[in-house]
Amino acid sequence: MSDEVQPGFVRVRLDLSYDGTSFSGWAKQAGGRRTVQGEIEEALRTVTRSGEVSYELTVAGRTDSGVHARGQVAHVDLPGEVWAEHREKLLKRLAGRLARDVRVWRVGEAPAGFNARFSAVWRRYAYRVTDNPGGVDPLLRGHVLWHDWPLDVDAMNEAAQALLGEHDFAAYCKKREGATTIRTLQELGLARGDDGIVTATVRADAFCHNMVRSLIGALLFVGDGHRTPDWPGKVLAAGVRDSAVHVVRPHGLTLEEVGYPADELLAARSKEARNKRTLPGAGCC
Repeated sequence: MSDEVQPGFVRVRLDLSYDGTSFSGWAKQAGGRRTVQGEIEEALRTVTRSGEVSYELTVAGRTDSGVHARGQVAHVDLPGEVWAEHREKLLKRLAGRLARDVRVWRVGEAPAGFNARFSAVWRRYAYRVTDNPGGVDPLLRGHVLWHDWPLDVDAMNEAAQALLGEHDFAAYCKKREGATTIRTLQELGLARGDDGIVTATVRADAFCHNMVRSLIGALLFVGDGHRTPDWPGKVLAAGVRDSAVHVVRPHGLTLEEVGYPADELLAARSKEARNKRTLPGAGCC
């Protein structure tokens, strides 16, 4: 798979955000379900007056149903004449066409070698939860999970240390045929704000399906005293799904930011990211 743009086309980067509450995730689905990808592609087709022609988006991170995004990134390859005609007014026209729960904040010609998915070097998520005995502020109910046990944030941070680094996260992922579950978890830490909301910051080169929500589920069990701080690390080492690890609800999760290398490194990163990884000492294939 090449990142070379077809002759006559221009690769355009889109920076966007959305409230995932009413979406069935990012990716288009059969059956007419409302998705972020479907909504934006339809808006693009309409505002560029492209008739039956549609332009497919490639996204940095395919979020699940109910998951939000503040710093999502996608790209689309547009015919050069379409880009030239619409580039100046595309952002405003998209704002007028899209529903209020999804916004495109920036459109611009992407640098050579850019691929929204494969060029990314990290994705950063935040998961927000409160243990307030009274529940969640009604104005935040779509973005904060209520956990009805007091949480020890120090114990959760202690437990998180064993999960950092490159590991096979099979114990925390919903396995997909032919896909590796090896990931590098670069950051995992929790902090309680003045409002009492505990925010978990989770950053990795990439995530496998349900990984963030499973990690948070394990840490919540430590935070409320049902498990000791060494338990999440033991689950990771076992390498198999543990029925005690719950996949927490999606509405507390937000994709906050996607990181990319310098422009001259984009193509090399894209090529590297396509290689199926193994851990040091592990057999190939």
